[in-house]
Amino acid sequence: MENQFSTENKPVNAPLIEKIQKKKDEFNCEPTPAFISASWTALFIGMVSYCIGLWNATMELNEKGYYFTILLFGLFSVVSVQKTVRDKLEGIPVTDIYYGISWFTTVASILLLIIGLWNADLYLSEKGFYGMAFALSLFSAVAVQKNTRDVKFLQLKKNKID
Repeated sequence: MENQFSTENKPVNAPLIEKIQKKKDEFNCEPTPAFISASWTALFIGMVSYCIGLWNATMELNEKGYYFTILLFGLFSVVSVQKTVRDKLEGIPVTDIYYGISWFTTVASILLLIIGLWNADLYLSEKGFYGMAFALSLFSAVAVQKNTRDVKFLQLKKNKID
């Protein structure tokens, strides 16, 4: 019968290490080159379209700056959400405060765009254009981040095996 106070030389975080290793061993699905290319292309198209729309817009420079800042804020926020969700999935410790802030800033960026477009003196088609280009950019940023992380993880895993 094993004593619960055994003096084995295991690190304190051994259960966490074993859990992370098990999850890492389960994952082996490399994204295809077509999906990686499609993700980067969608990100490029969304961001460039949004910026070209801003460049050609007949709004004040401070308004253009507002919409551009929201795009950057949104992109950073969704990448942060994707990273924290993935870290939690892999058993990597993530503080609840950072996880919550990541989600809050993502929702805030979307709400700021909606509020800005709602109050903007733009045609409805322009508002729709900015909304769709923004949504495409955010979604594709998540896909690019996921692909980048998957590829890096599998490269590290392959290097350990070799």
